[in-house]
Amino acid sequence: MTHAPGKYADFEGLREKAVALRRRGLSLRQIRDELRIYNNDILNQLVKGEPPPAWTKRPRAKDDLRERARELRLQGWTYDQIEMELGCSRSSVSLWVRDLPKPEPRYTPEEQRALMQAGLARLRATQDEERKQTRESAAQETGDLSARELFLTGVALYWAEGTKSKPYDRRERVVFVNSDPGVIQVYLAWLDLLEVSRDRLRFRVLIHESADVDAAHRFWAELAGIDSSVFAKPTLKKHNPKTVRKNTGDGYHGCLVIAVARSADLYNRIEGWWSGIVAHAEARLR
Repeated sequence: MTHAPGKYADFEGLREKAVALRRRGLSLRQIRDELRIYNNDILNQLVKGEPPPAWTKRPRAKDDLRERARELRLQGWTYDQIEMELGCSRSSVSLWVRDLPKPEPRYTPEEQRALMQAGLARLRATQDEERKQTRESAAQETGDLSARELFLTGVALYWAEGTKSKPYDRRERVVFVNSDPGVIQVYLAWLDLLEVSRDRLRFRVLIHESADVDAAHRFWAELAGIDSSVFAKPTLKKHNPKTVRKNTGDGYHGCLVIAVARSADLYNRIEGWWSGIVAHAEARLR
């Protein structure tokens, strides 16, 4: 029960007990709980003149940190390094060491740039390795590709990348154009699955006029397993001096155009297959 200020008739008796407890090493909080004195003014009066026990004194942690910060600054440490070492804020470090001379730079500007470039190179190498591991892990997730999965993949691939007829311009021909070797390989495997014989395929390269056409023919011929002699005359893209091209160098092979002869029926079947896929997708969304 809390004592009201007017009820301390035996103040001296309470003070005697409070002093005794204080000398035993109790804190104000402990004396308060022991004597049930919850008025802070009265509690302070009861122990007036009695020093607090040593264990209740707060350590001078900030003073120690300040001295350590100054030692490190004199050793040439930067603000960032001192912050990381001591776990202090920038404002505290600045306040503690601002009167000390600024340390000489550890590196010349050229050395700083070299260190930064080396750090970036290590970071990129780490990121490249992480991307590689992610791709390899994802590749394993596909497992074996069944005939049905290849069939549906090929239909979607053609509808995304192949030529399509329009209501205002009916062209029922199967023609596929792409520059990605992997896409071309999947497409050719799909045509094999559909039993489209290779003698019905017509190949042509679409490429910039400044590129090495012969090298492109060799590249696509090896990929498709055909002879370079079967290619039709290439379609050359005219050079525009105002355009800064990035698809240059040994990795540039242009686009491979694959047309299927006598393909009106096949084209209409592709349209039907795609319509079936869309219908099933719509049904799942309902």
